[in-house]
Amino acid sequence: MTGLTGVTGMTGLRERARGALLGLAVGDALGAPAENMKPSEIRRRWGRITGYVAEHPSGTDDTEYAIFSGLLLARHGSALTVAHVETAWHEWIADLDEGPFRGAGFSERGTLENLRRGLAAPISAQHRHAWSDGLAMRAAPFGVFAAGQPAEAARLVAIDGSVSHDGEGIYGGQAVAAGVAAAMVGAAVDSVVAAALSVIPMDCWTSRSLRRAVAVAHRGERAVRSAVVIGGYPWTDLAPEAVGLAFGAYAAASGEFPGAVLTAVNMGRDADTTAAVAGALAGASCGVSAIPLPWAAAIAPARGSCLPSMRGHHVLDIAELLVSDRGVS
Repeated sequence: MTGLTGVTGMTGLRERARGALLGLAVGDALGAPAENMKPSEIRRRWGRITGYVAEHPSGTDDTEYAIFSGLLLARHGSALTVAHVETAWHEWIADLDEGPFRGAGFSERGTLENLRRGLAAPISAQHRHAWSDGLAMRAAPFGVFAAGQPAEAARLVAIDGSVSHDGEGIYGGQAVAAGVAAAMVGAAVDSVVAAALSVIPMDCWTSRSLRRAVAVAHRGERAVRSAVVIGGYPWTDLAPEAVGLAFGAYAAASGEFPGAVLTAVNMGRDADTTAAVAGALAGASCGVSAIPLPWAAAIAPARGSCLPSMRGHHVLDIAELLVSDRGVS
């Protein structure tokens, strides 16, 4: 699958771009308090989460890294190279003091340590968490940029990911980027899923997980979670698991925004990332107007808590940058 034909006009493209990236940030902020929790723990604390439960909701490293990749892509477009990505990691992260999150997740920390030791891509991605969902969480901008071109979105996100990820970590990012690219032109949920699967090996763990999740999505979040989650495994940032849960939530809600995001949140595990990905998919599918206004209004410019260099950038500004070269008015 190299491209998709959709009915989206140019104005619709901008609305979908805004929906995808604002949807990512909203999902991130909604899911952050439930990160690393079990559904039973979520229920005991909040009942069912139906909106923000934090007093001051904000995005985490998921949003800040998505802004990072969006800025990188806006700067280089389809000419993006591994050297560009590596330079940006040094310029915007590795060679600066980090925020309180200290580089964020395990894959980012491992990458930064390797880069600071003088290692270059792809050796910089040789750490113990190269299979994490750290690329998937920042993949949506590539789908926005390559709207209607899942293969191109997958090609570009793999270039980005080569500095920090390998194997299943790359596949997770490619599935998300391709899915968003399909959703950006109004593809149906089944076609969005097919686009995601078309760019990764059929026999890889991410593909199997995604297919299992979507197959049982009509039975709801408990079935999706049971089909995907590796019981007893302590880490929640596995790309095959997070991507499966996110697409399962998106399919369970038939692509509808609040349902997709809240399904992901209430399944727990890496809830900020799964809800961010589900939000990007549903936001691209439905457009920014589908995001409840109180949820959207809470998203402010990035605080730079993880990446100080991203402070002050708003995801909606990134959306504008990614569609501006298409002549969208």
